[in-house]
Amino acid sequence: MNEPLGLLGTPHINFLSLIIIGGLAGWVASSLLGVRHWVGTNILIGVVGSWVGSELAAFLGFAVYGSFNHLLAALAGSVVVLYIWHILHPEV
Repeated sequence: MNEPLGLLGTPHINFLSLIIIGGLAGWVASSLLGVRHWVGTNILIGVVGSWVGSELAAFLGFAVYGSFNHLLAALAGSVVVLYIWHILHPEV
C-alpha cells in the first residue's frame, strides 16, 4: 500500500485522465440510454459514474487498474447513474 492514491482513490489516474475518461464514459452511457446532454454534463456524469463504478467493482471483488479497466468501470457506473436519474426524474 505504498502506492499513492490518485483522484477519487484510484491509483495512477490524474485529473486530466479522469476528465477524458469521464467525458467518454458519460457520452457512451448517454448514447446507450438514448439521452442527449451537453458536454459538461457528460463529463460530470462520467466522473460520478467513475466513482460509482469503482465502488461497485470493489464491492464485487474486481480490481480496477489501468485506463481501460477504469473506462469500463466508469461506463458501468455512468449507466447506473443515468438510469437512476431518469427513474427519479422521468419528465427530463
